[in-house]
Amino acid sequence: MKIAVFHNLPSGGAKRMMFELIRRLAGQHEFHVFSLSTANHEFCDIRPYVKSHTIFEFKETALFHSPFGRLNQFIRWMNLNRIIKLNKKIGLIIEDGNFDFLWVNPCQMQNSPAILNFVKKTPKLFLCQEPLRVLYEEMPNRPYDKKINGVRKLMDFVDPLRRLFFQKLKKNDRSNIQQANLILVNSDFMRATVSKVYPVQPKINYAGVDINFFLSEGYLKENFLLSVGSLTPLKGFDFLIRAIALLPEQFRLPLVIACNFENPPERTYLQELANELNVELRLMVGISDQLLKDLYNKATLTLYAPIREPFGLVAIESMACGTPVVGVAEGGLLETIRHQETGLLTPRNEQEFSLAIQTLLSNPQKIDEFGKAGVIDVAQNWSWERSANNFEKHFQFIEKNMVSKKILHMESVN
Repeated sequence: MKIAVFHNLPSGGAKRMMFELIRRLAGQHEFHVFSLSTANHEFCDIRPYVKSHTIFEFKETALFHSPFGRLNQFIRWMNLNRIIKLNKKIGLIIEDGNFDFLWVNPCQMQNSPAILNFVKKTPKLFLCQEPLRVLYEEMPNRPYDKKINGVRKLMDFVDPLRRLFFQKLKKNDRSNIQQANLILVNSDFMRATVSKVYPVQPKINYAGVDINFFLSEGYLKENFLLSVGSLTPLKGFDFLIRAIALLPEQFRLPLVIACNFENPPERTYLQELANELNVELRLMVGISDQLLKDLYNKATLTLYAPIREPFGLVAIESMACGTPVVGVAEGGLLETIRHQETGLLTPRNEQEFSLAIQTLLSNPQKIDEFGKAGVIDVAQNWSWERSANNFEKHFQFIEKNMVSKKILHMESVN
């Protein structure tokens, strides 16, 4: 099949998923990629696997500094309108390309890209990672947010420019996603979440792990606890620090956090919290995949407590390397971690989470047992090969859907 692919993705799980699927399906299908210059093209570089790759130049207008910060919402509104206009241009090119269908990935500015609205004749598959969470969820409170005082919040509430931008962002996102012929999400949790936020009915295509790379290499376990993810409030690292602080001193191992992105205020907050609670914290930013694999292999346990994580590659990557995961019983973790088999799940309660850590640290045999079970489980259920095979099956659904629509259209004309 001749497939057009659109994306404006940074580094992260969504880009990883696109890369792994294209890499495995490039031998059977012809991919032509259309992306924006704001995308990250170096991370998980798909260019060696595609027939063509066209990059469209897009540069956001720079934001103002204080005291003119209130004008930034208008700048964001203008940038959003500019990227929608560019989406229309790309859509017209795709319509003339005689593609079997268009595979659309999330856009870091729009979430559901406007190209879904502008491509009419070509069938459209949207691989939705999550709703635009800033519009539909409360973000965790942080001490550094106290600078946003009551007066500032009131100004935000009455600010017409802020309202102009967020209304446009929300309307655009909701309108675009409804134009897809097929919407895929990466977990059953996200299927329910997306269905609740938007008037759509997605199907599931689970993400996976490269079991030929992330594997158990028989390293001796070292005395540290590992967590992985961007240094942002939604990753729940403060929860982990507080849980570790509740451990008896003989079980209070250092916490290593490996991340590919850091929010400086969040980093400072986590470091200060760890110092206050006497938890040894080691932050590793921008590490290679090889070092990440080594960390998974050498860690005693992986701890994972993101807030409503859509899927969570961390859990299955760790399990593939033979390291059990202690996680919160929410989001995609409920589907990847087998409680009391490949790891432990607890409510988002620091005392219960701390007790789960201590339970495993006091029983090395159980850690070994869970680790071996995790390797088997990932090989059977969570490989990228399995994910790609399932993804390819959805191509036929799009074809049948469009054929049915053509028949109905012909019947209505006659």
